[in-house]
Amino acid sequence: MVNRWRGEVALVLDGERRVMKLTLGALAELEEALGADTLVALVERFEAGRFSTRDVLALLLAGLRGGGWPGDARALARAEIAGGPMAGARAAAELLARAFALPEEAGA
Repeated sequence: MVNRWRGEVALVLDGERRVMKLTLGALAELEEALGADTLVALVERFEAGRFSTRDVLALLLAGLRGGGWPGDARALARAEIAGGPMAGARAAAELLARAFALPEEAGA
């Protein structure tokens, strides 16, 4: 079960439902993966619809890792996401929004 109040988002990866969450450690991993980019820049790209596949993969990987998934970037790149790339992009955007939403906003 996904707990929206904790910022969790579900993703079906290779036929298995996974819970993603951007923990503090996952956010640090995401910042490192983005290099010189900031999380603010990432949020702005998603809000403007200008995100890249790299952004989506980095977000999904950080969220999966925050949810306890032991895989790595190579495993994620080879994995099948139920609903395809657009479902992955939607899940990444939702994950990012929930990570920075106030509790009143998370339920909306």
